[in-house]
Amino acid sequence: MTLDELNALPENAARDLFLLQCHARFWAHHMAAARPFSSQRDVLDTAESLWRQAEESDVLEAFAGHAEIGDLHALRNKFAAAEQGQVSVASDETLRQLQLKNREYKEKFGFIFIVCATGKPADEMLALLKARLPNARETELRKGAAEQAKITQIRLKKLLDIV
Repeated sequence: MTLDELNALPENAARDLFLLQCHARFWAHHMAAARPFSSQRDVLDTAESLWRQAEESDVLEAFAGHAEIGDLHALRNKFAAAEQGQVSVASDETLRQLQLKNREYKEKFGFIFIVCATGKPADEMLALLKARLPNARETELRKGAAEQAKITQIRLKKLLDIV
């Protein structure tokens, strides 16, 4: 999509498109309202600035937009996605541990583990998950929100074909 096409979208269509990038209605609404953007950099900077204004409910809404890991088959499918491609070569034991630790994480914090998985193999993902499990909920909200910001930037760059 070009910048001109993004700027020309009707408000509702732009909001829906932004919701696909980050599933937080507050953020998507304000991104759509911020148009027209003057440059691709303006899109990325606005996205980052608006995300810094997100409240806990917005962050949790964005987290909820991510697929939850269920059984091993769902785990394999999730980690075979484009954003998480390297994890698809994981051993069954690593995938079982990811499943177990993700469940433990959600039970402890009340939301799923969020990490920008691009370029990270399964064992690194598992190590990150294990390292974050001892954190306090407030710390995990902050870390997850920072990871969501990275994910959103990657998605916006793909959307706008920014290299």
